[in-house]
Amino acid sequence: MSDEVRIGGGDRRVYEWEARSEADTVRLAERLAALAFPGTMIALDGDLGAGKTRFSQAFAAGLGVRGVVNSPTFTIIKEYDEGRLPLYHMDVYRLSQEEADELGLDEYFEGEGVSLVEWASLIVPLLPAERLDVHIGTLGPEERRFVFTPRGERYESWCRQLGMTERKRGEAAR
Repeated sequence: MSDEVRIGGGDRRVYEWEARSEADTVRLAERLAALAFPGTMIALDGDLGAGKTRFSQAFAAGLGVRGVVNSPTFTIIKEYDEGRLPLYHMDVYRLSQEEADELGLDEYFEGEGVSLVEWASLIVPLLPAERLDVHIGTLGPEERRFVFTPRGERYESWCRQLGMTERKRGEAAR
């Protein structure tokens, strides 16, 4: 399986983070949530079972969401308002790009909350130019490789601040 970022193309810096356990994944998501600002956009991708929803749950907890956070696979969008910032958790797996466009997702992306989109590679043309693309790859039962492609200086700063390993796009992970 390839860990190459599939959300967008281009010649961009990519950063990696390896989680050796589910607890590492939780800590990473919580640290990212602490950096979130109004209008934050996180585009998640990865194979089925890679941990997109688990990452989303931990991110929500990091924002202060206390309720149950589960995959919005059939509801498409779930809104959580009780955290530090509103969270708009989306799963676009079952949508065509046209259907996603008709839902007016851009209103969420431009809002005062955090948009976290699972299966974001399916709607790339609808995503804002500034965002953090995150691809989650499975290395083992609990081990994951996160590949981050920051699009915008704020997200680039996040990757550097969290001490992620920088590599050139397409370079094999070691």
